[in-house]
Amino acid sequence: MKILNARQQEIFDLAKLQGRVDVESLSEHFDVTPQTIRRDLTELCEQNYLGRIHGGAVHLSGVTNFAYNSRRLIAVEEKQNIGKAAASLIPDNASVILNIGTTTEQVAISLYRHKGLMVITNNINIANIMLETSDAEVLIAGGSARQSDGGIIGASTVDFIKQFKVDYAIIGVSAIDEDGSMLDFDYREVRVSKAILEHARKIILVSDGMKFERNAPALIGHISKINTFVTDVNPPPKIIDMCKANGVEIIIANKNTDHSEESKHE
Repeated sequence: MKILNARQQEIFDLAKLQGRVDVESLSEHFDVTPQTIRRDLTELCEQNYLGRIHGGAVHLSGVTNFAYNSRRLIAVEEKQNIGKAAASLIPDNASVILNIGTTTEQVAISLYRHKGLMVITNNINIANIMLETSDAEVLIAGGSARQSDGGIIGASTVDFIKQFKVDYAIIGVSAIDEDGSMLDFDYREVRVSKAILEHARKIILVSDGMKFERNAPALIGHISKINTFVTDVNPPPKIIDMCKANGVEIIIANKNTDHSEESKHE
């Protein structure tokens, strides 16, 4: 592995401390051109010190997924918009299941005004959000709690989910392949997500545009099997064609999207 120069080492240290760095801020900090910073980031990412994102880079957790706290800092506004748009699709008095993820957490935050919900989750963070902000009945799946992100996984988790047939499943994924495959990094988490897909009447996929640029090894399922796809950018043309061919509704969420009470309860 190539030895980092002083600037690259400092960039890495900043990313480790802050979770993410961006080209513009680094350019100002080091008083160099954006092109110089982009070259530094490219080298750092090629050597797996950092993971590339639009406009910058993030600190990696080992050799798999981004550290969870770092992921919370990525595309924050975009995930908030997605969360609001997805929550507006859920009526009062519905049963909902949400899986692990920073985007599904934003959906949970946006469900605070809903009444009479039954919320099932294998995400400790979502359970805490719902307990603090709503009057929902919250059911937490059993299993092994993953310290890195509060996710609950394992055979017991799958068995718990199989007891239900919920109105809505809201799922996040780590990557979406150009062939429509929905992917994740942890095969144990994939088993849980598959069980969720099989035990919901309607499935809502929530994912920001970065997921089109990432790869992950474990297959959850195909995008044709969901009902609604809520994202922040226009998906690649192939994904749009797949969704149209399979009756999957695509919702592009941004700050101008209507999240009114009227649209929520239609």
